[in-house]
Amino acid sequence: MSRWWLYALVPLVVFGLNLLPAFAPPTWALLVYFRLRWSLDIVALVALGGAAAGAGRFLLARGTRLLADHLPQDRRERLEALGARVHRNRAAGAGGLVLFAMSPVPSAQLFEAAGLLRMALVPLTAAFFAGRVVSYTAYLLGAKASEGTSLEKVVTSSFTNPWLVALELVLVTGLVAMLAGATRKRS
Repeated sequence: MSRWWLYALVPLVVFGLNLLPAFAPPTWALLVYFRLRWSLDIVALVALGGAAAGAGRFLLARGTRLLADHLPQDRRERLEALGARVHRNRAAGAGGLVLFAMSPVPSAQLFEAAGLLRMALVPLTAAFFAGRVVSYTAYLLGAKASEGTSLEKVVTSSFTNPWLVALELVLVTGLVAMLAGATRKRS
């Protein structure tokens, strides 16, 4: 049976999760799940996952940038001052990009901040992609080594447990409701 549809599904799911500002499972965990559940090719998972994650984070930053215009004036002024300081200190910015590229830390808030600070998103996204290629490869090689063990069962059950999926949906819905309420109060 052909699994082409799984290779089409991976980037769609990864892209969607990387558009979320919070509460999304880490992309590496999703890729490990796809590897363990369907034995998908590691190189394809890394390439598809990295590209889709980068595109999702890029659009998250662009969307956050659009929201900056709706912030109170004093907050916009502080963001502009901080953005100017970041732009002036390019050496520290380049070092931060390298550090960010090689770490598997959650990135949603970084991309949101980059959007609010009107930072150059292409270099940030390129560094993100490069770092994710390294970290996703490591995680997927580890998953391959654990195939057939009880660890595989733990990982796959965490994505298929209906209670955990329902909890995730409740938390995301709560976040959206909180943000909507906060936005209405400011208007």
